[in-house]
Amino acid sequence: MALSNQQVVDHAFLKGMYDDEYFPDHVVDKGKSILLRLCERIEAERPSDLPALYVLTQAATEEFNALEAEFEAAGSEIETIGRELIAEDFWFVASAYGFAEADAEELIAGRDW
Repeated sequence: MALSNQQVVDHAFLKGMYDDEYFPDHVVDKGKSILLRLCERIEAERPSDLPALYVLTQAATEEFNALEAEFEAAGSEIETIGRELIAEDFWFVASAYGFAEADAEELIAGRDW
């Protein structure tokens, strides 16, 4: 599915992680894919309120939880900087789709990282 939100299309997801050699690009690519799938789901399902949005972001958060093992296998981990960058992009997605009032912590409440 092609994304229709131009703000999202133009966004450089997880740029700070790509810019930091500590985070292996091939694993960051998977994180970027998680965020893009989240955008696709938001466009397809069109959540009407924050609780509906949080259901979608929690599913994406669970995917990031599973990705932590791949970071560790590659000699990395989702540490403080990574957590902040991922959280910022979750909030960017929420904001880009009209949910600027979303609670950044609630978007990723199920995180293990």
